[in-house]
Amino acid sequence: MVDQPARTTPRPAERIRLRRELTAEPWALTLALLLALASTGAALALPLLVRTIITDFSAHRPLGTDVLLMCAAATAGALAQALSSFLLARIGERMTYRLRTRIMEHTLRLPLAVVRAQGTGELTARITSDALLLRQVVDVATQLPLAALTVTATLLVMVWIDWILTVVTVVAFAALTALVLLIVRRMKANVTGQQDAVGRIAQRFTADLEALSTIKAYRAEPMAARALAEDAERLRAVSLVGGRLNSLIPAVLTLGNQLALIAVILAGGARMATGGLQAAAFAAFLLYLLQTVPSISALATGFGRLQSGLAARDRCTDLLAIAPEAEPQDAERTVPPPPLDVPSVVFKSVSFTHTGSRDAALRGVSFSTGRTGLTAVVGPSGAGKSTTLSLIDCFVRPASGSVTVLGRDTAHWPLNALRARIAYVDQAFTLIEATARENLQLGRTEPADDVELAAALDAVGLTEDIARLPRGLDTPLGRECDLSGGQRQRMALARALLSDAEIVLLDEPTSQLDGLNEQRFRTIVADLAATRAVIVVAHRLSTVQDAHHVIMMNHGTVVDAGDHLTLLERCPPYRELVTSQAILTP
Repeated sequence: MVDQPARTTPRPAERIRLRRELTAEPWALTLALLLALASTGAALALPLLVRTIITDFSAHRPLGTDVLLMCAAATAGALAQALSSFLLARIGERMTYRLRTRIMEHTLRLPLAVVRAQGTGELTARITSDALLLRQVVDVATQLPLAALTVTATLLVMVWIDWILTVVTVVAFAALTALVLLIVRRMKANVTGQQDAVGRIAQRFTADLEALSTIKAYRAEPMAARALAEDAERLRAVSLVGGRLNSLIPAVLTLGNQLALIAVILAGGARMATGGLQAAAFAAFLLYLLQTVPSISALATGFGRLQSGLAARDRCTDLLAIAPEAEPQDAERTVPPPPLDVPSVVFKSVSFTHTGSRDAALRGVSFSTGRTGLTAVVGPSGAGKSTTLSLIDCFVRPASGSVTVLGRDTAHWPLNALRARIAYVDQAFTLIEATARENLQLGRTEPADDVELAAALDAVGLTEDIARLPRGLDTPLGRECDLSGGQRQRMALARALLSDAEIVLLDEPTSQLDGLNEQRFRTIVADLAATRAVIVVAHRLSTVQDAHHVIMMNHGTVVDAGDHLTLLERCPPYRELVTSQAILTP
């Protein structure tokens, strides 16, 4: 068995439906289309006005009215086009905003194992490059029907002027269209390949930046740069294919337009020589032909851009189709306050295997912890200690056995209700990109006042450190103003102090504390353990001497459990672990 979210009911897959997204603002879209139609109508009227002007020139009639009409049509068409473009841009940006927020919210609700498997760079590409490709679908979705309407209307007028020249034009453009469609068919697969390559290089680059201090310390810049260069080469290769396809479209369009113009000029010259076509009508026909060329180009390039947008939609839809972290099937809607006489955590024959691993991380683990007091989970690396904390907080679920928290099986706990009762301090002492005040109050149902915040900071020895920040508690953390490893660790402990949780999980909490701060940590833990259940995963065994209960783990099993002195006496693996760290017993 692997760490899949067992006993859960995934939500139906959320798909991106472009038609629904495009029509989310029907009145704005309708107005934009009407303005675009008005602009198209003005453009169609101009060649007819030119024909009238040429006829009036020949007949020596006044041109004032015709010129005014032509200027008015051109001005009105330009204004309508500008307003239509603005409305479409606003619709597109709002659609992109909705999709971005939807994808980000969905990603935050995915199981941890899924997020790690996908990779942060790959997931980031969904809201950056993929979102930009989806944004252009709004323009294309309106441009394509308008361009098709323009071409159709223009051809009808051209038929009215001279049907023979229109047949010549249609034949030339039909051959052009067939060639462009062959190119466009290959573009969607290429765009998907490009976006996948972008995600891979973004993932590696993000990971390298997060590990930059290690890379520098071990002079691994050349190795990291080589790996990035290989990813960049793959992106270059697939992008080059896309560039080749994109370069063919304007070249084919230019050639087709020139051939069509040559054919029309030759046919029109022959028609004029036989008296079958007037010069004014031929001039109007040529203007319509030249006016059709941009619309046909818009159709050809629009189909290419549409393929890119559809490829991005498919990638985003694949992400949204991944089931989020779901509530257990047996989760109860309301959870009464837990009894005071039940253990905080009980494991019964729990087994678990990480995805992609052949060896089980836990094998038939059973133990219980008190309703209050300090429980230490110790053992060598790889013993399964951190995995037990992940199971308590339901980051993963057991393959077999049961985990009971505050008298209730985790299969019956709603996730929000369960996690509201647990404070978790991970090995990295993670802070989010927010102010120090917001970081301290994560998970609280009611905001803490300045007195409570000051007391928590004083308890962990952070008062002076926070006071030195540019804006004190209101300083954003995470970029130019970040904390050291020890400061982050103490900030995480202060957050646990301020939480309303009944259980506090500490994963390697003393790894970055010096002797003085470790003594302060033991005092903080003692205060917490007086009213809450504190479960500490520890490598440094100096903290376990104060534990009410010590659980010794090795190779995914519980070797023994008891207090410090009892385990020293009867558990050889524990005694060896203590001896290796030269822990003096009282």
